[in-house]
Amino acid sequence: MSTSTSIIIVPGWRDSGPGHWQSLWAERIPHARRVVQDDWITPTRSAWVGQLEKTVLAAPGPVVIVAHSLGCIATAHIGPEAAARVCGALLVAPADPERRAVLSDFAPVPYAALPYRSIVVASSNDPYCPIRLAGAYARAWGSEFVRMQNAGHINIESGHGEWPLGWALLQSLEGEHGALPPSAAHPHATSAAF
Repeated sequence: MSTSTSIIIVPGWRDSGPGHWQSLWAERIPHARRVVQDDWITPTRSAWVGQLEKTVLAAPGPVVIVAHSLGCIATAHIGPEAAARVCGALLVAPADPERRAVLSDFAPVPYAALPYRSIVVASSNDPYCPIRLAGAYARAWGSEFVRMQNAGHINIESGHGEWPLGWALLQSLEGEHGALPPSAAHPHATSAAF
């Protein structure tokens, strides 16, 4: 295995704009790759999953995925060849594609264990996915589950810019492979936010 991981950022429906923690992290992490979809507004599973798989397979070394919202569901859909390159995934505020017609192509959501370490982070009041469903995803995927209180969709609108807790979770996932430079570490990242 390579000595360093590739970080792949997987935005959700409508992309992650400036100031979103995914965008801030993409600027902070050297060589981070961001999945860019051809159509952010009317997503199709085949196009989104295909683009994600292409990005994973093109990345050097093992991969850690950092996904938000619909990006989490796209990640759960990737095929075995791409999944074999993934050593970890931070799956934040997963979407419920059955709640919105425009996302229905991503249903049903796979309920099979992911073949790599994963952490699902969800909020008690996410308007796009009930906490019970996020917990069911985590159990089905074999993921660690981090429940946040009243954190909304864990995005700009809910006050999550830098998001130090997420950064600490990413560092724990990334572990011994060392893709995050020490200088990039957020000074306030602690596990006390659990």
